[in-house]
Amino acid sequence: MLCDVCKERDATVTLTHAVKGEVNVLHLCQRCAGERGIETSFSTPLKNMIADYLPAVQAQTVNAQIESLQCAFCSMKLSDFRESGRLGCASCYTTFDQSLRALLRRVHGNAKHAGRQYEAPAPDLLHEVTALGDLRERLRRAIAQEEFEQAAQLRDQIRGME
Repeated sequence: MLCDVCKERDATVTLTHAVKGEVNVLHLCQRCAGERGIETSFSTPLKNMIADYLPAVQAQTVNAQIESLQCAFCSMKLSDFRESGRLGCASCYTTFDQSLRALLRRVHGNAKHAGRQYEAPAPDLLHEVTALGDLRERLRRAIAQEEFEQAAQLRDQIRGME
């Protein structure tokens, strides 16, 4: 695939830009990507390899410790969660807290909920909905048993409540 800008060299960098639901994909060669300020393996100088190696080794050690965590209640491991996508019990949330927060940050951009919160319906509304559901079930049974006079009374009660 050729570079979308110069149309001369092979594109090795894909730049995806999303704004207000509109996604633009731009395929760039190494040179055009460097001109736009995008770091590529060729446009950055070689770094001190030991300075990169030591943090990588430390991260692997920390990752190995996190991977070996196991829930005390259900014996679930983090690798089991990664395979199934489901936690075993409520205690897993505290056991795998650090990994779950990192996952939420990657997926949602934040580990803290910022959206709407569930509000339970008022108790009187809940009672009314339950009673209405009960009347509808009695109406269904009356129609099935061909008790049409009782069904008409139930229908009128339902209309009165709605």
